[in-house]
Amino acid sequence: MNTTAALLALALANTALAQQWHQATGTASLNMQSLLARNGFVFAGGATGAYRSSDAAASFAAANSGNDAVGPTRGYAFDDTYVYSCTSQGVFRTANNGTTWIAKSSGMSTVLTSGIVQASGHIFVVGTGGVFRSDNHADSWVAAGLMGVDVRCITAIGDTLFAGTNGSGIYRSSDWGATWIASNTGLTATNIRAIEAKGTTLFAGGQVGTGVFRSTTMGASWTLLAGGLPSGSFRGFASSDDLIFAGSFGAGVFYSVDNGARWVAINSGLTDLTVFDLEIQAGYIVVATNTQGVFRFALSNLTDLSGDGCVNGPDLGILLGAWGTCTGCSSDLNGDGLVDGNDLGRLLSNWGMCG
Repeated sequence: MNTTAALLALALANTALAQQWHQATGTASLNMQSLLARNGFVFAGGATGAYRSSDAAASFAAANSGNDAVGPTRGYAFDDTYVYSCTSQGVFRTANNGTTWIAKSSGMSTVLTSGIVQASGHIFVVGTGGVFRSDNHADSWVAAGLMGVDVRCITAIGDTLFAGTNGSGIYRSSDWGATWIASNTGLTATNIRAIEAKGTTLFAGGQVGTGVFRSTTMGASWTLLAGGLPSGSFRGFASSDDLIFAGSFGAGVFYSVDNGARWVAINSGLTDLTVFDLEIQAGYIVVATNTQGVFRFALSNLTDLSGDGCVNGPDLGILLGAWGTCTGCSSDLNGDGLVDGNDLGRLLSNWGMCG
């Protein structure tokens, strides 16, 4: 191989390495089920408890002192003062970013929990016994509806709560859990393992044979999405103003730049395609997997049109060269069939970032 060919091969190898997932140090072979980014830290939780990263999910160390180490840590939430974990042994709280945790399940009739969210100063936790609410930073809990229902996930848009169940679809409450109404019009899934609020749009993950559902009507009606998404079970979401990510059970990670109309798989380097949760932190999408721990993927890769690992002049040249009608091309970053100022703005927002 001559020198030029060798340099080209090296450049291509480095590009492929940059545009793929990288496993977080300290998480190999671990089951991870939950993620949270807060105050410069990323928290991960799974079968062996809580872990914490201070370097944007490049590496993790156990941060489980006082937290449940017997069963899985299945979710996180936070408010202005504390971080909360929901586990198979109830709720735990930390005031020092995971250095120590304190059990906080007083008033809960069952401690087997599967989801937690903070909404307008209230903390809600869900599990096999329904929904519980705390109005005092988890110092005590009261029943908040759906008693006896196996509730798997919960989210909020403003003052409205949405709960996904195992067997009964989705319920909605506008009075902090005093009453719940079924919100299943258009929903062909009965088992909902994940639910995400992206602005005023809801995304929900159904069981095997269904997929991802979307509601733009505050849960009044739902539509099963396609556009590149496979049929299957979806267990986690993450979103920003511009992006929605979905994690599947067995098919990896998909993202959309047009609120779910079109999806693209990003699985290069992801050695476990069963994804339980996702989070966005410091220019990365971070995922928790079933058997291989935590991985991260640089968001700059999504606008790296030239494949050189950075968002820079060559990418700008490619985008400008495709200006105008350009259905399905890589420069159409927002998927609207045009390469225009919207795509240029998206590229420039990542200018200088490298994977």
